Amino acid sequence: MKIVILDTGCSNILSVKWAIKRIGYSPDISCDDDTILCADKLILPGVGTAKTVMNNLYQNNLVDLIKCFKKPMLGICLGMQILGSSSDENGGINTLGIVNESTSLINTHLPLPHTGWNRIKFLSNNDLFKKIDNESYFYFMHSYAMPVNSNTISQFCYGKPFTAILQKNNFFGVQFHPERSNKVGSQLLKNFLEM
Repeated sequence: MKIVILDTGCSNILSVKWAIKRIGYSPDISCDDDTILCADKLILPGVGTAKTVMNNLYQNNLVDLIKCFKKPMLGICLGMQILGSSSDENGGINTLGIVNESTSLINTHLPLPHTGWNRIKFLSNNDLFKKIDNESYFYFMHSYAMPVNSNTISQFCYGKPFTAILQKNNFFGVQFHPERSNKVGSQLLKNFLEM
């Protein structure tokens, strides 16, 4: 199986790569369109700003390629947020538009960024949840979030509910960092890779 991690210039790419290697797979890191088109699984990581990642995707002519990708794809943290239609970061920026929902600054009385362990609640049955208990704790680090919407399959609460995991067709996104979430994070990555 060919696993490709999109090289978006983000700082957590290597930690995602090593998390995947720990469960027995050898991913490639690439922004080459031919390499990406040959992927069986595609991972879009993200740490930083939506503007930076979108600029990198446009510079490498990857936006249309991602939108047309037909095999399972997983967006992580910012990688999930840019699956939406826009982000309020930097005064507002259009993102991939795969999911018709915007990402906004978390507006609660709680401190930002939302950093640390938080429980996620499953809202449906999904192969991504195999061997993971409902209300398991995952590691979060973000200030922007997507509201619960028709593509939300799991939510978390930080003052109010937000999307923890989404799915639209072959596109999956997780707001948390599975690569930093110990055994449950490894299990979720394994579930995605074995779909």
